[in-house]
Amino acid sequence: MLEQQLVNALTLGSVYALFALGFTLVFGVLAVINLSHGAVFMVGSYAAALVVTRFEAPLWVGLLAAMAISGLIGLAIDVVILKRLRARKAPHLIPMIATIGVTIVITSAAQGLFGVEVQRFPEEMLPAGDFTVGDVHVRALELGIIAVSFLLMAVLFFALRRTQLGRALRAIAESPKAASLLGINVEGLFHLTSFTAAALGGVAGALISLNFNAITPFMGQPMLHKGIAVIILGGMGDIRGALIGGLFLGFAEVMSKAYISSQMGDAVAFGLLFLVLLVRPSGLFGRVLERKA
Repeated sequence: MLEQQLVNALTLGSVYALFALGFTLVFGVLAVINLSHGAVFMVGSYAAALVVTRFEAPLWVGLLAAMAISGLIGLAIDVVILKRLRARKAPHLIPMIATIGVTIVITSAAQGLFGVEVQRFPEEMLPAGDFTVGDVHVRALELGIIAVSFLLMAVLFFALRRTQLGRALRAIAESPKAASLLGINVEGLFHLTSFTAAALGGVAGALISLNFNAITPFMGQPMLHKGIAVIILGGMGDIRGALIGGLFLGFAEVMSKAYISSQMGDAVAFGLLFLVLLVRPSGLFGRVLERKA
């Protein structure tokens, strides 16, 4: 029924939006499309699962571990690779190629460490209980995923809009050189942005693996494609667009699987994305930049 599918769509869309927020944050501040974001997403899934299964820790500890480990990997990528490319003023294509290489390394390492078999959380570790409102059944796990996703998104929105740190990040997004002249620690905030974005990607990976209870080394690549679609739909570098675009893609995917075909979810969702971009090529909140002679 429709109400049940809306709950499923909200669960999936909120995770898509959380993943895309980290993706678009890096693009908006560092002006880099970090194609290793999907691999970091996958690492977050494994980190949460290992902490929960090996140490029998509660799920919230697993989510914190996913954020911390993924954030540190994102920071390492920035310090070791992106910082050097910034110093050399490398063209935009070079960081994309470099982060593709990082993705291959991380994915291969995950295959070597964990194998290619699907890993799962123990069923007894997952939140039990369902809530029924009329004919709609909502798992406690789904409510938790939605709550965590929107809480993290709200914290990020507040930090960017209402704090001195957020104002500094917006200044860097406009002009790193001007921000540096104003005394802002540009390089330090680049590192913080990379850490935060990767942490959001990692916790999104943990949440999506909890929802489907399946983890593989290859789960990052399809999510990366959806993340790229979301930030293009919402407008490159726009935080509001990432939120709305993620929810849009989640709803389109779930509804098409429910009412058209279970095999056509991605085709319908990306087809709708294509139609939206035909009407508004800059995305929902993007700005069209005119090239003047």
